[in-house]
Amino acid sequence: MIERIDTGIAPSSAPINDAVRAGKHVWLVAIAEDPITGEIVQGGIEVQARRCIENLEIAISAAGGTLANLAMVQIFLIDSADAAGMNAVYREYFTGQPYPVRATVVVKELLARGLRIEMTAMAVLD
Repeated sequence: MIERIDTGIAPSSAPINDAVRAGKHVWLVAIAEDPITGEIVQGGIEVQARRCIENLEIAISAAGGTLANLAMVQIFLIDSADAAGMNAVYREYFTGQPYPVRATVVVKELLARGLRIEMTAMAVLD
């Protein structure tokens, strides 16, 4: 059975969830959206990457876990030149082994205007 996790972040106008759980597994998605205003945060890749990871943290916390429970992270960037800045921020949050398995993909564009990054993740909870 798939259970929706209410994180308070996903827009109610779209047919999406930002976190679902099936047994011990949790799937998450995060964009650089301010959870209070619903607006895309302004600034460079560092600002948007930080907001994405903090939104992942909010979502996994709502499921009863922490970033340490993430087994896989997928990152979508609109510009490969943003990889260094994104990696610098990523290292602030993921500081020790085992790191989540990670894939980083450069895409032509992301759906929301002004969005430079989007992340998905999968976590395992005990």
